Amino acid sequence: MVGQSKAKAQLKPRARDLRNRMTEPELRLWQHLRNSQLGGFKFRRQIAIPPFIADFLCPTKGLIVEIDGWTHDAQRDHRRDDFLASRDYTTLRFSNTEVMENVDAVLSRVLETLRSLPDRWPHPNPSPEGEGL
Repeated sequence: MVGQSKAKAQLKPRARDLRNRMTEPELRLWQHLRNSQLGGFKFRRQIAIPPFIADFLCPTKGLIVEIDGWTHDAQRDHRRDDFLASRDYTTLRFSNTEVMENVDAVLSRVLETLRSLPDRWPHPNPSPEGEGL
């Protein structure tokens, strides 16, 4: 894990730069994802998942949402998605056009996917009756 921490530390400045220079489609989607607005699910933006930086991540569900511009390489994206899937992440991809022209459909698909995914971590309180009972 030490190598993972070093790789993450090396990606942090790039992730910070990407947060400061979000594209219009990313900004539009972020306005709906921030502050747990979508179904109460928490998202982070431009988050380092070595060796990549994800556009948006819901850590609880392991859902990555990518907004693909016109320069994306489908074959490279497929390899990236496979790598992230091997680490228990699910990736949804949307084009800039989809976000700009029909953000409601994008949000519906994201929410549907979030609801279908199991939580990544077990609930901290395993007692079905509640804490201390």
